[in-house]
Amino acid sequence: MWNTLIRGCSYSHDLQKQRAIEIYMKMLIQGLSMPDSHTFPFVLKACAYLFAKSEGQQVHGQLLKHGFDSDVYINNSLIHFYASCGNLEHAEKVFDKMPERSVVSWNAMVEGLVQLGEFDSALSLFRKMQDSFEPDGYMMLSVINACAGLRSLSLGMWAHAYISRNRENIRVNNDVLLYSSLVDMYCKCGSLQMAKQVFHSMNNHDVNSWNSIILGFASHGQGEAALRYFDLMINEGFNPNSITFVGVLSACNHRGFVDEGLKYFDRMKKDYGIEPVLEHYGCMVDLLARAGNIEKAIEIVLEMHIKPDVVIWRSLLDACCKNHADLDLSEEVTKQLLESDGGDCSGAYVLLSRVYASARRFNDVGLIRKLMNDNGVIKEPGCSVIEVDGISHQFFAGDTTHPETRLLYRVLREIEERLQKEGYEPDCSQASLVDDGDRGKAESLRLHSERLAIAMGLLNGKPGIPIRIFKNLRVCNDCHNVSKMISKVYNVEIVVRDRARFHHFKDGSCSCLDYW
Repeated sequence: MWNTLIRGCSYSHDLQKQRAIEIYMKMLIQGLSMPDSHTFPFVLKACAYLFAKSEGQQVHGQLLKHGFDSDVYINNSLIHFYASCGNLEHAEKVFDKMPERSVVSWNAMVEGLVQLGEFDSALSLFRKMQDSFEPDGYMMLSVINACAGLRSLSLGMWAHAYISRNRENIRVNNDVLLYSSLVDMYCKCGSLQMAKQVFHSMNNHDVNSWNSIILGFASHGQGEAALRYFDLMINEGFNPNSITFVGVLSACNHRGFVDEGLKYFDRMKKDYGIEPVLEHYGCMVDLLARAGNIEKAIEIVLEMHIKPDVVIWRSLLDACCKNHADLDLSEEVTKQLLESDGGDCSGAYVLLSRVYASARRFNDVGLIRKLMNDNGVIKEPGCSVIEVDGISHQFFAGDTTHPETRLLYRVLREIEERLQKEGYEPDCSQASLVDDGDRGKAESLRLHSERLAIAMGLLNGKPGIPIRIFKNLRVCNDCHNVSKMISKVYNVEIVVRDRARFHHFKDGSCSCLDYW
């Protein structure tokens, strides 16, 4: 009876999950019945969902006391509990000490690693598991999410092929969640075409699958397609949720659809009763600010029922910089940004310095540089990753550590010579704050991380295969222009995912239409 009550509460809503723990404690206090091998998994499930670390650790102590430390089912629940609470060390200890493991044990450990961003470790453990068990649908779901986290298209395609070859064994014929994850993975890995193929091959859709494809269109700058698929979703009888509108508003943002963005933001609240969260406000503020309507963006910030985060203040400051807003406003936004980020936001200093530079207040630019040095603020280095033949190569700005450095720099010189013949001139407007003079700024631009990654792609890529690059910062104006020119001169498609979105460079133009 105790187990039945605990199990019922652990599978119910949040408040009842708390009741599961309370009933378990009452069971121990009364002492009339002792917990058994069925009790602990239910209690640990509730603790995992509520992130109840202290209570879960006490349960762990109790099950050790009662001699259940070798029970596979209980240990699986322990792994899930510790991983859910972010304690990967304890989860791994439980896993390593298990005298025997089931496929669920491996699933729980791999899923925990993926949830905590340890994608390489997750895939490594998956390979070890294959020596003992055939992966099921739950395992492949974790593998796909790991591939998405690593932005590894080759591994993701392997996982997709494995699923296709072993449909009956892993029972995914009608698994909408698994195929929705494939859609999401392909979108994040830069292959929107494959994402669309998977989406349209699905026999059934749910809200998650619609969200995945809408978000994919949005991040790749295909705003019209994202809004069209939103209408298809509604016409097929699905109710959008909060994530759906993140995709819709992002689509409007990336294409500069101000009127449409305002319309959907209003519909979200009035038609569907969805209260905006930070992601929705962030989309709207960025949309309005980048379109030059900074006053309206600030009005939305002031009307927010939740505290603005770093992303929102940075969007405003970036817009102030691009639209030459007055200095008082820029300085106030910078103050708010630094307070939101604990005063450790290098991007705020860089953006404010550009505001001062555009106003020709070069003494203030120097003061910003000194302030950064005095506070130990280091500008986040640009980093780009490219995958060639299944192997990832990472480059930082001015990198000389790669084994093929000499060849890469030779390719860079060849690129520069060919582009100069086409009329290329460096755009130094967004060159590093620490570079002095046009020559130093031009040299800094030439060695940006994505340039090295593109050189790697040209050197080792295969004809007809797009060069796919993932960058941690926004693409600067000059690199954007250079990428467009390279795509035309070298007849190659270049896909770059920067901090904000995907850019598809082809035949001398970009999918963002120079709006990013």
